[in-house]
Amino acid sequence: MRITGYRTLTTVHDWGRPIGDANGAVGSGRTSVPIVVLSTDTGLEGIGLGSHEGVDTLFPALDGQDPRAVVALYDRMLAWVFKRGHAGAVFGAIGALDMALWDLKAKAAEQPLWRLLGARDHVLPAYASGLDGPLTDAELIALHKQFAGRGLQAAKLKGGLDVAADLRRLDLLGELYRNETGDTPALMLDANESWSRKEAVRHIRRIEEHVDLAWVEEPVRRWDVDGLGMVTRSVKAAVATGENLTGLEQFRPLLTANAVDVVQTGSVWGITHFLRVSALAHAFDLPVSPVGYDANPLAHAAAVVPNHLSIEIQDLATPVGITADQELADGHLVLGESAGLGYTLDEDAIARLGASAGWGEDAGPHVRPDRAGRRLVGKPAIRSETR
Repeated sequence: MRITGYRTLTTVHDWGRPIGDANGAVGSGRTSVPIVVLSTDTGLEGIGLGSHEGVDTLFPALDGQDPRAVVALYDRMLAWVFKRGHAGAVFGAIGALDMALWDLKAKAAEQPLWRLLGARDHVLPAYASGLDGPLTDAELIALHKQFAGRGLQAAKLKGGLDVAADLRRLDLLGELYRNETGDTPALMLDANESWSRKEAVRHIRRIEEHVDLAWVEEPVRRWDVDGLGMVTRSVKAAVATGENLTGLEQFRPLLTANAVDVVQTGSVWGITHFLRVSALAHAFDLPVSPVGYDANPLAHAAAVVPNHLSIEIQDLATPVGITADQELADGHLVLGESAGLGYTLDEDAIARLGASAGWGEDAGPHVRPDRAGRRLVGKPAIRSETR
């Protein structure tokens, strides 16, 4: 089997609600989802989700190669951008192509990827995380009722701008999940790098006077080894981070400094990256938790690693034109028996899409606000597009 070409598509995820965090919001609730499809001389095609930026530069590293040599091709792509660098969106393109390669390898073996990778089971513990920063309290409750209805018993709240609001909303979630499931839920808070070091400690300690947090996520900047270590030593909650780190070399300083308790990876960075980060974390006896993304592409890899803790579920729907052989039931993500990642594409449905969608540009959560990490009082409202 040889790789012969690729094509890129862009579909839309309609969340049906505004989404965002402490940095900003997408008021329309519609976001773009880039897709990469690798073609082969056998007619098999591999599907990957991630960035399009850099795919044209990276494809020559794959052209004419046997896609089943996934790990070697992953390193070949890293070498291909040796001077340019592999951070940011380029790492997302590597991740999308890597995902498509694993999809092809499993399809060629006529197996679901979780089985090809060696997993014993295809059922993963999961937690709810609705990117719920811009929601009203009533909208927050309505959303998490859906998650609780699928048996989830752990939930993560977007917060970080106002202690009183975070406490109120954490209490609302705690009460909801206790009423719906009959058990005390695990609660997490995600600040999305919005605090300074001391602000993080103050905010978390005040919350911990009332709420038993399972973890606090990205309390300070992703690369701040000293700051993350200080927070870890200063609060009871575990510190989770890693979703925005691009490359194994960025994780090593955090782990060697005991500056992280729950190691995360972003789904769009690919399967090989997740497997390598998981092995590194396992060497330090640390758990890993994949950050959620459309159709949960890291679930198959999470099923095989021994230190997987829980996978993030951000929505109950999939993007337009993507069908995934998986379901959320009894608090777990259950993967199916379809070959590869279990994705099928309806390219006609994607082609019929009208208005474009994005992440809100200046108003969205992917743009860091001017005063992030430098606020004393008067936390601003989340920026948002017109709803």
